[in-house]
Amino acid sequence: MSKSKILVVGGTGYIGKRIVKASLAQGHPTFVLMRREIGYEVEKLQTLLSFRQQGARLVEGSFSDHQSLVNAVKEVDVVICTMSGVQFRSHNILLQLKLVDAINEAGNIKRFLPSEFGIDPSRMEHRVEYGKETFEDKMIVRKAIEDAKIPYTYISANCLGGYFVGNLSQTNTLVPPKNRVSIYGDGNQKVVFMDEDDVATYTVKSVDDPRTLNKTLYLRPHENILTHNQLVEKWEKLTDKTLQKVHISAQDFLASMKDLDHAYKAGFERIYQIFYDGCLMNFEIGEHGEEASNLYPEVRYTRMDEYLQRYL
Repeated sequence: MSKSKILVVGGTGYIGKRIVKASLAQGHPTFVLMRREIGYEVEKLQTLLSFRQQGARLVEGSFSDHQSLVNAVKEVDVVICTMSGVQFRSHNILLQLKLVDAINEAGNIKRFLPSEFGIDPSRMEHRVEYGKETFEDKMIVRKAIEDAKIPYTYISANCLGGYFVGNLSQTNTLVPPKNRVSIYGDGNQKVVFMDEDDVATYTVKSVDDPRTLNKTLYLRPHENILTHNQLVEKWEKLTDKTLQKVHISAQDFLASMKDLDHAYKAGFERIYQIFYDGCLMNFEIGEHGEEASNLYPEVRYTRMDEYLQRYL
């Protein structure tokens, strides 16, 4: 069966550039939206030009020009959107509604993967106070997709390694602590950690798979389901050094959020939900979801001791 043609929207971003790479690697004709608003963002332009050198096709379009989006969508079979949805960077989730309108009008798309790639928003919409707009906005986009009867796959990728692994899930750094590490609660909640390239590989694997049609694909590879304590132990084993562990109670963690601005409160609340409430693993995947490593056992995913070796 021929490979679907994939359009990546947000292809120069943190996950987007990996999606482009995975799409090319898996043999898909790969298109990347080049937004007219790129202006003088030279690094983004150079990234786009490098994609073209690797075999991707650049398609010009703008979210302020509906017809340009329709024309871009008509070039392909599948659309993957990776626009940012975190408060401390940019928050563009609802901009996808314009993309939904374009896909609906074009009428040719056999799969749309909107920008999610984190915690399943359907399980979080009413559970958070700060940063809840991220989950609410993602659910608004989901409703628009489903109301328009656009075929979809949602990707729940859990904790991305660059934000949660290299820093041993600390709140004030992206690199490993040298002497002392904060442990959330007893450190025994199960968490799912992912290599970003593996997220992209699993995502692209799903686009032609009938088993993932109109379902959520959860990325929960068995060996990457770890507690906070186990993650720290892996680093200690690699470095042959024992860190001083300071356990932070739920009450103290919540108190530490008091004077933060809204964006950072949103980030801290994510940590609270993950490491204290255990929101990533406190449910079973039901009939409306699939687990990626079960569907694609041929993918040799990155274990977290391997991921941590980058920081030695």
